[in-house]
This record gives sequence, structure tokens and C-alpha cells, in this order.
Amino acid sequence: MGKNKTAHAVKKVRGKKWTKDDTELTLLSLPTVFWYLIFSYLPMFGVVIAFKEYKLAPGGHGFLYNLFASDWVGIKNFKYFFTSNSFTMLLRNTILYNIAFIIISASVAVGGALILSNMRNKRGSKVYQTMMFLPYFMSWVVISYFVYALLTPEKGYMNGLITALGGEPVMWYQEKKYWPFILVILNTWKGMGYGMVMYLASITSIEQSLYEAAVMDGATKWQQMKHITLPGIKPVFVMMLILDCGKIFNSDFGLFYQVTGGIPQSLYTTVSTFDTFIYNSIQSTAPIGQTAAASFFQAVCSCGTILFANWVVSKIDNENRII
Repeated sequence: MGKNKTAHAVKKVRGKKWTKDDTELTLLSLPTVFWYLIFSYLPMFGVVIAFKEYKLAPGGHGFLYNLFASDWVGIKNFKYFFTSNSFTMLLRNTILYNIAFIIISASVAVGGALILSNMRNKRGSKVYQTMMFLPYFMSWVVISYFVYALLTPEKGYMNGLITALGGEPVMWYQEKKYWPFILVILNTWKGMGYGMVMYLASITSIEQSLYEAAVMDGATKWQQMKHITLPGIKPVFVMMLILDCGKIFNSDFGLFYQVTGGIPQSLYTTVSTFDTFIYNSIQSTAPIGQTAAASFFQAVCSCGTILFANWVVSKIDNENRII
């Protein structure tokens, strides 16, 4: 008799009709669905350009007509991109910068979150957290003006300080050896507030009873951090690491283009990445098919790296994978 009631209840739940809550949730999700359809999925059709020699057909036709009328060239555009003189340099810069960004930014964010979470003055902790989070909302265009004020050769604050100490002024926008450090420092400074907030939120979600039990057992602050805090933020750390690996073939266009002043020729081999190369190609007379091929290669590699990172995590710690 009990089994029949249970089976009837399960069958009733499965056959439940569409409710008012389902309608409300669906309506709430529609703007997000439309946004992804219009700005994420619909533009995927443009991938076709990477396999065509796009040309304007006579007669003043629209984009779609010209696209379908253009000749297929297969992987010719990809071959041109892979064999170009800039490919190796762009690949090196994009990957190495992102590896440095991931390692340094994660270390600073975790370290800062641990420091702020252990501050006794909670009001002071909130003030510091807000101050560190502020740069995240600043545009790279605004930051580029501050950087220019610091590094401009004629009246920059850095050269003023150097000459006041008896040194020679530095032509910052012509000396490429300084820019890897400048870019890493700026990226870390701008993004550390966001990362710290993520880890602070994870730290505050840890059960306080664990810390109380550790204090009763005589655990020091270092032992509490090692055995409670770090394992507690591990899922968030792994998730952020996987997502960052998905962006290893991308770069922050504002950081590399705006801050450097449009990538002058003297800095080209040091600060150029795939994103800046694609932008400059669009602005030039280069065939659009070759530019699309570079962008498509970048997208495929980004998808591959995030899947690979997730696979590696699943082999090491299956519980913390995201897919």
C-alpha cells in the first residue's frame, strides 16, 4: 500500500502542469536569452568569411549577397596567417603575458583576501576593500591618461623624479624593455580588487564553527589558514583558474592598445597581441577573410584551452571541475 502511494506521488510530480512560477522565471530569462542569441550566437555566422575570399559583387548588393557570391578558398586564409612574420611573435606575447597575469593576479588576490579577512578592524577592512575595488571600474582610456602623465618624456612625473635624483630622462614610449613590467603591474592593480572580492565572499561562507574548534585545539593563525581557509576557497580558486585558462589566447585590448598609445612602432614586437593585430588588420587594407581567420583561430584555441584545463582538473580533483 505504501509503495502504491509513493509511486502515485512520483507520477503526480512528474505530470505537474506549467505553473505561474514557471511563466515568471521564463519571462525573467528572456532578456538574457535574446542577448546571447543576438550578440553571441548570431555573429557566429560570420565564421564563414574565414573560408572565403570576400569581394564586393558589382551592382551594389548587400553583405549577404556578396558573402555567398564570394569564392571559397578553404584554409588559404589560415595558411597566410600562420606563415606570416608576425604569427610567432603574437603567439608568444599573448600566451606569456596571460600566464604572467594569471599567476601574479591570482597570488595577489588570494593574499589580499587572506590579509583583509584577518584584520581585526572590520570597518578598516571595508574601506581598504572599496579602495582596491575602485580601479576595476575605471576605463583603460582614463588609466592611459594617468600613465601618460607619469611617463611622458618631457614633463612626466617619473622623469622628473629621475632627473631630481641625478639620472637621465627615459624615453618610456621608445624603450620596450620596460613595458612587460608596466603592463603586468597595471593589469594586477586594476583587477586585484575584483579577485579579492570573489575570494573574500568564499572565505566568509566558511563555517565559523571550524575556526572556533581549531582555536580550542590550539591552532595558530597560520594553521587555521592552511587547514581551513585555503581548502575552503579551493573550489572558487579552481573555477577562476579554469575560466582564466579560457582567456589565455585573448588579451585586454584597452591595456595593450590604449595604455601604450596605440602601439607605436618602437614597441610593436613587445606589446602586440592577437587582439591588437586583428584590430590593426581591420583598419588596414588587409583582406577581411585573413582577419576573420585570425579571429576564428583565436576563438577555437580559447575554447580548446578551457576544455583542456577542465579535463586536467577532472583528473586531479573531479569534484571541482566546472563542466
